[in-house]
Amino acid sequence: MNVFNKIKPNAVPLSMKGMKEAFLTFFKIGIVTFGGGYAMIPMIEEEVVNKHHWTSKEELLDLIAIAQSCPGVFAVNISTFIGYKLNKKAGAFCTTLGAALPSFIIILLIAMFFHQFADNKVVAAMFRGIRPAVVALIAVPTFRLAKTASISLTNCWIPIACALAIWALGVSPILIIIIAAVAGYVYGQFIKPTE
Repeated sequence: MNVFNKIKPNAVPLSMKGMKEAFLTFFKIGIVTFGGGYAMIPMIEEEVVNKHHWTSKEELLDLIAIAQSCPGVFAVNISTFIGYKLNKKAGAFCTTLGAALPSFIIILLIAMFFHQFADNKVVAAMFRGIRPAVVALIAVPTFRLAKTASISLTNCWIPIACALAIWALGVSPILIIIIAAVAGYVYGQFIKPTE
């Protein structure tokens, strides 16, 4: 099954100017993201939903779920899916390149000069300072996504149980995704219609 079949492209594809803007938007997101792809979510939401109105909050939540469920790097997956929504293959290429290029350049530069600052106390201190900020960058979109996904007091046990199963019991996230998909299907097909 092709995941791109689940993504509804915009009715009017982006112009060349719009493609450049999408590339620069994801380049900007990629260059300031520390802590992995999930730390990108607040910036992606701000740029893609609030500023450019390329997608709605609900569509972004669906795209995040698809990106998270697919193999590969989350940041690349989410940028690819948003780009595809904007302008199919050309949009996907543009946004993916924009999101991945900053990391590639930074890692290349670090690899070239790593031996010169590997033991630098200033650099080590900077990374120690960045770590708590990254935790906050991941926590904020978690609460926003919970609100968008209609997580309430009656169903908040589901993400908590999933997180505990992964963290404390070592359950594979893939297994959690499969169980959640099956449970969602069963609920939608058999339980919700009777409520």
